[in-house]
Amino acid sequence: MRTLESGCQEGRCHRPCPALILMGDYHLGNPLMPPRKATGRSAVRKPSGTGVSLKFLAEHLGLSQAAVSFVINRSPAAKSIPHRTQELIRTAARELNYRPNHLARSLRQQRSFTIGVVVPEISEGYAALVMSGIEDHLLQEGYFYFVVSHRHRNELIEEYPLLLQQRAVEGLIVVDTLLTDRVDVPSVAVSGHRDVPGVTNIVLDHSRAACLALQHLATLGHRKIAFIKGQAFSSDTEVRWEAVCEAAKKLGLEIKERLTGQLEGESSSPLLGYQVTQELMGGGEPFTALFTFNDISAIGAIHALREAGRRVPEDVSVVGFDDIQSAAFQNPALTTVRQPLREMGMIAAETLLQRITAPAKAPYPREIVVEPELIVRASTARSLQLAKLA
Repeated sequence: MRTLESGCQEGRCHRPCPALILMGDYHLGNPLMPPRKATGRSAVRKPSGTGVSLKFLAEHLGLSQAAVSFVINRSPAAKSIPHRTQELIRTAARELNYRPNHLARSLRQQRSFTIGVVVPEISEGYAALVMSGIEDHLLQEGYFYFVVSHRHRNELIEEYPLLLQQRAVEGLIVVDTLLTDRVDVPSVAVSGHRDVPGVTNIVLDHSRAACLALQHLATLGHRKIAFIKGQAFSSDTEVRWEAVCEAAKKLGLEIKERLTGQLEGESSSPLLGYQVTQELMGGGEPFTALFTFNDISAIGAIHALREAGRRVPEDVSVVGFDDIQSAAFQNPALTTVRQPLREMGMIAAETLLQRITAPAKAPYPREIVVEPELIVRASTARSLQLAKLA
């Protein structure tokens, strides 16, 4: 298995603990033990010949072992511990070079606290934003994770989920990847559109997204609209194109075959959008607006339009999709349909961890739908024909 990226954070304790947490500045203790104030001492004699134990660290601070464990292992219970006390614990742990025994914890609880994440590739754009949300939530909850990239190779798409399970992951998150076979651990698919047993799909409302974009262009007076579809391997391509066709029909907009192009190739470079836009312009069918599959292809399309002497947005309005971080900083700033990609990543991670800790046969959501938002910037404007009539 090729592991492209991994992240690690301390695990957490999931077993109920009788420790009593008092909300004072320092004291967190077991109800059977008398309160002791934390000393906050920065200098201490370490035990000779052995590593620092949790018990030693707790005694040094005058706190219960449970309280120290909550903070070190980033347990949700640590949220009720005063921030100053948490900082004292972390500072002492660093000074004493305390290292939790993850292996012992995993063996004791029979859990790995590890998640597998499968993505097409790691680059700017869709997957990177989704990953940022996944990472934030997993780190917050104290889970380790593996990230593997399949580069759209079918054999790796089939192999990676199996290899990750062999490495004892407790769950899987797949991003823009067609998961066709059932796996033996809880799984969440971001942009998953197939009904696979055991998988929760996190999907965008593509019908709403298509209506937002086309209604915006129609309101600006655009009737001759060109389209760039996604690559055949993208899990969103077919669903989004069906939504675009349905929205165009409702708005009375004609979709012409000569004004429809499709991204080809595995690259995530703007070059693909550049090439398709050149083909659209070479087809001889005039257009005043262009709706692209994603922001990356829109960036390439704008370059091709300018190279051909067409101004954006005066001659051709351009609408992207996703709202990647650089979209607002293009020239002109890109009008786009925002997918809440980071939020989708966080929802995926949160849903997966809830499923992991739920009883074995507990019901789970089969689909979670998120809403798009139209972000109007400087790459769209009224068509010249409508502007002359105004």
